[in-house]
Amino acid sequence: MQTSNEVIGVILAGGLARRMEHQNKAFIELGGKPLIKHVIDRFLPQCSTVLINSNEQDERYLHYGLNVIEDSLNGFLGPLAGILAAMEWSLQHQPTNRWLASVAVDTPFLPLDLVDRLFLSTKDAQANLACAYSQGRAQPVNGLWDVRLANDLRTALTDQGLRKIDQWTARYDLAAVPFDGATIDPFFNINCQDDLMQAQQLIKFDPSNITRIV
Repeated sequence: MQTSNEVIGVILAGGLARRMEHQNKAFIELGGKPLIKHVIDRFLPQCSTVLINSNEQDERYLHYGLNVIEDSLNGFLGPLAGILAAMEWSLQHQPTNRWLASVAVDTPFLPLDLVDRLFLSTKDAQANLACAYSQGRAQPVNGLWDVRLANDLRTALTDQGLRKIDQWTARYDLAAVPFDGATIDPFFNINCQDDLMQAQQLIKFDPSNITRIV
């Protein structure tokens, strides 16, 4: 029986970053290191394998020694396309694996128990998918996915034009997992310069936030 520390993870870094002047957000620095390094440091210990989903040929990814996969569909179709690419990678390379955890590259304060709690929630609720919640809001990019739904997801993207995560997850049994009580929102994400400035202040105000949020 698969356990939570055998889950494959994917860091979604395939966006166009329009509000960040099309910079590669993975390598924007926060507290002296790139955003992707913050995410790797928190996410990698929780998974058996971690992939990076990116549509940019950026040699800096090679520094981290992780497999980098592009979307398997053309056209920058959003995070669901990156999740699909990771599902299909899992089915090809690790066919006994059932579960894929996904996180966004611009969420540097991820919970250290994210994968465990998502995984356990699918068992308790007998669900196909799990989604993190914080501050009363769904955080749909940060979730757990049954890779056996890959064909359904491909059809939804190619034949039905579906793009929004919550519209797709609404079709299945979904476990909602709240992450509340942390010093700051563990899914605080950096979409613009104002967000980056706020994150810099959070670290400056209390650097222990980086390691204490669970």
